[in-house]
Amino acid sequence: MPESTSTPGPHQARETVPIDLALQGGGAHGAFAWGVLDRILEEDWIRIDGLSGTSAGAMNAAVLSDGFAEGGAAGARAALERFWRRVSAAARYSPLRRTPLDILMGRWTLDFSPVFMALDLASRIFSPYDLNPGAVNPLRDILAESICFERLASSPIKVFVTATNVRTGRPRVFRNADITPDALLASACLPMMFQAIEINGEAYWDGGYSGNPTISPLVRESSAHDTVLVQINPVERPGIPRSARDILSRVNEISFNSPLLKELRMIALLRQVADPGKSEGLLWAAMRMHRISTDKMLELGYSSKLNAEWGFLSMLRDEGRRSAESFLARHGSDLGHRATFFPEDLLEGV
Repeated sequence: MPESTSTPGPHQARETVPIDLALQGGGAHGAFAWGVLDRILEEDWIRIDGLSGTSAGAMNAAVLSDGFAEGGAAGARAALERFWRRVSAAARYSPLRRTPLDILMGRWTLDFSPVFMALDLASRIFSPYDLNPGAVNPLRDILAESICFERLASSPIKVFVTATNVRTGRPRVFRNADITPDALLASACLPMMFQAIEINGEAYWDGGYSGNPTISPLVRESSAHDTVLVQINPVERPGIPRSARDILSRVNEISFNSPLLKELRMIALLRQVADPGKSEGLLWAAMRMHRISTDKMLELGYSSKLNAEWGFLSMLRDEGRRSAESFLARHGSDLGHRATFFPEDLLEGV
């Protein structure tokens, strides 16, 4: 299929194209998605209709939707920057820091941080109910400062936040009116770091275990036909991990990509058998998928997801903006017309 080579020039008018964005989680790596969103919000011919997110992706989605409800695209961009600045400020005095050698070498990893190593070891012996009996989570205050949840409930941008029900193992999708600080914390609740978040008598863990992110609600409940996946966790990584840290990092990547890959395969199968003449079949048949990702994530390990230094977050934001710029240059004119990412390719070898 031929690729487009450019987006409309600054003086070329273009019909508005509604899109959805599916935002993966990944701790501090979510700043990459912030950069992607920041760049997309600069395009007045793109209208964001729906956002599905998990963990950091869920927080990006909620902050953007609330900011847009308050001040349009400019308000959304400003809200995202305020949120990530608050995240960085809250970690300013955290003992989770890079070593002087890592700083000197320009590495963003926390692998050699004594505090990270101690916490990593402790998490294999003690649970967060032992280490954090008060269930303290600094993100709670940040979310309360960053989002007006009453305004989010009536935002024109639909938000779908995924968390994993601890009892059933099934995904729970929270929509605008249901989203609270607890819902967002549940979506980002890593069970070895935080106590499960209880909502209406049910306990929840990180949504990445059941949907990272969940795409089906975008297809069924959004009016857009173009869904852009913003992928943070590498699907493929060259070489065989041999160190304990590299093995653990790769296991985490595979685990958090697995629900997404399964859903994409399901979408591919549905598209193959769907009857476009029926309402449900028409939704799947009309879906156009796209993807924005970066090879930069191949350089980053699991521990850097806990690095909230402003320099690191800024680097990831800038990489996200560059990746979105590249996507728009290559495929901007495809939006609204044709897919550029094909889930059907994932069926090979299955």
